Amino acid sequence: MSIARRSLRGVGVLAGIALMAACAGKAEPQVQYVRVEVPVQVPCRTPEVTVPSWAGAGLRITDSLEVKVRALLAERRQRIGYERLMEAAVAGCR
Repeated sequence: MSIARRSLRGVGVLAGIALMAACAGKAEPQVQYVRVEVPVQVPCRTPEVTVPSWAGAGLRITDSLEVKVRALLAERRQRIGYERLMEAAVAGCR
């Protein structure tokens, strides 16, 4: 064996001993508690919005044009009010 090989073998043995000594001197890991803020889903508890009886539901084909227009305008106002109630219920869940 050449001198270079002997010196490399010696370095390898020393490195192994040094690694084992480093592992033997390790202390026990310390347990640390960390508080982590995590958002949690909460069920929404808003009052149920009831669907109104629509003004246009009772229209017949034989009704006059004036009656139909008035019923549809009234239904539009009902829908606007119903949508506002629904938006308020959704906003209450945020």
